Amino acid sequence: MSLLAVLQRRTGRPRRRMPGAAVLAAVLVLLVALVCVAIPGRLTPWAPDAVLPAAGLLPPGRNHLLGTDELGRDLLSRVIHGSRLSLLIGAAATALALLAGVVVGLVAGLFGGVVDAILMRLIDVMLPFPALLLALGAVAVLGTSPSRLAVAVGISNIATFARLVRGDVLRVRGRPYVTAATVNGVRPTGLLLRYILPNIAGPVLSLAALGFGVAMLESSSLGFLGFGPRPPEADWGMLAAAGRANMADAWWLSTFPGLAVTVTVLATTVLGRAVQDRLAVQ
Repeated sequence: MSLLAVLQRRTGRPRRRMPGAAVLAAVLVLLVALVCVAIPGRLTPWAPDAVLPAAGLLPPGRNHLLGTDELGRDLLSRVIHGSRLSLLIGAAATALALLAGVVVGLVAGLFGGVVDAILMRLIDVMLPFPALLLALGAVAVLGTSPSRLAVAVGISNIATFARLVRGDVLRVRGRPYVTAATVNGVRPTGLLLRYILPNIAGPVLSLAALGFGVAMLESSSLGFLGFGPRPPEADWGMLAAAGRANMADAWWLSTFPGLAVTVTVLATTVLGRAVQDRLAVQ
């Protein structure tokens, strides 16, 4: 089920609210991730590219908490430094998808008619394709630098935001107070700022929280497939892919970067669900 389907699903059964402990754990995970992005060099004594041939493929231990790779590089340091690219690419991709999707959805919902039909047909063309497949196509055209990777992942998620915003704009436009404001001569700009944007902000932010996790997962998947940043830069997907050749003897090389992706994506999903629960109560 897509993000949009999850967000817009309506059932008659009460949905279990996200436990407070899960939300607190998610917040702590994201705070740790932000610290890793902000000050990676202060969290470990090892440089991420420090080669120690004599310490190659050491298992997790006292000196190297997550072990080392075949060149003797400290895996903990590489995972911490890799968080910067993983999180920044995910954040940039989500911001791009959010901005473009909101603009397209607002234009389609406000103007309607031919404009709405053309924009929504373009969105309908994008929606059936898996986001990762769209991102792969965009990467093939744009390239694999971190900024272009963020653009590729962002493009693949525009349709979800556009559909949600357009549907919410149409819903709000049908409210009696919006109709009354229109009859009283309130201009479209006033309708947008006073009535439409405040009423669609909650669902859009909830989808953005969920979308951030999806964007991170997509960018890590691209890195795992070999379409991520080029060495010496590395994100979690590339680190997981680099350990595949030694999985039988050095399980930690792929396991810990994969866990970093999994835990961070789960944390953003929990926060997105928590926002949904708050909106459902209001």
